[in-house]
Amino acid sequence: MSLHRSIRARIARITPRRQPTHTSPLISQPRPGGLPIDQVAGQPRYGESYELEPLPTGLTPDQLREYVGRMGWYHEIDLGDGVHTPGGKTQADIAREWDLFALGKLRGRSVLDIGGIDGAFAFLAERDGARHVAVLDHYLWATDADHYTRIYHEHVQAGKTPPAPHESEAWHPQTLPTRWRFDTAKQALGSKVEPITLNFADCDLPAVGTWDVVLYIGVLYHMPDPVRALRRVAAVTREQAIIETEAMFIRGHPEALWRFFPDGELNHDRSNWWAPNINALMGLLGAAGFRDGEILAGEPEDDERPGDGPHHYRAIVRAIK
Repeated sequence: MSLHRSIRARIARITPRRQPTHTSPLISQPRPGGLPIDQVAGQPRYGESYELEPLPTGLTPDQLREYVGRMGWYHEIDLGDGVHTPGGKTQADIAREWDLFALGKLRGRSVLDIGGIDGAFAFLAERDGARHVAVLDHYLWATDADHYTRIYHEHVQAGKTPPAPHESEAWHPQTLPTRWRFDTAKQALGSKVEPITLNFADCDLPAVGTWDVVLYIGVLYHMPDPVRALRRVAAVTREQAIIETEAMFIRGHPEALWRFFPDGELNHDRSNWWAPNINALMGLLGAAGFRDGEILAGEPEDDERPGDGPHHYRAIVRAIK
């Protein structure tokens, strides 16, 4: 039996642990000198002064291209008429991942994209017939992406560790400067995808509700407490969750391991905390309350592994309730 199949067999027999009866806010203690994500002195929480910017009507394709190009994007999204948002994650990359998720028929189902940024996966879910789709974000919407990019590169070039976004001058939770990208794409596409401006790490879960399919893409390794974080994901999932995260492997060590980054060691990013190996990630599914799991993108094959490690890659798993 292969390692991956044996992991799936083991996790199917896991009895989910009971949820603790008390929890503390996930990000209640900032790093030294930093600020909790939603407790910046003198500023309202969750975008209380945020105002939607209406997309100008009657724009030609060239005008729309210029309009969306005023800020860097994370996702490349096809807005029609040959206009694509200037995202670093290409449309081809997004389409490949979407096919890998293999979510089945979405018609009549609900989809929640936690930490969905610009909304590319949510728009695909809507395209494929999901009846109710939402993007839940706050952290990245509250960070001025272009300003933070400048801060990041200035620090790295000076040989310093950059502050995390919420520790920097690019942090604006009251105006949500980067939610503009999602709103613009939604308006350009005529989409009904719902924006939910909440910090999933410490919001009241009843305010989120439960969803047939939950996407948790590129979020887990940013969580100081990954066990609690994934328990919260399980609590809002009815059928399945897709979890994509930074992961690592060390040759000759199949035991469940996590690599800890106390101070920006991963990509000079102080918001990165943990990277599991595949056994730890699959084991976490049972600890979080899922009954089964499937590896969609796991460790590189033996002939693709450089040296002993630890070496990093992006893991994707399906967690099944």
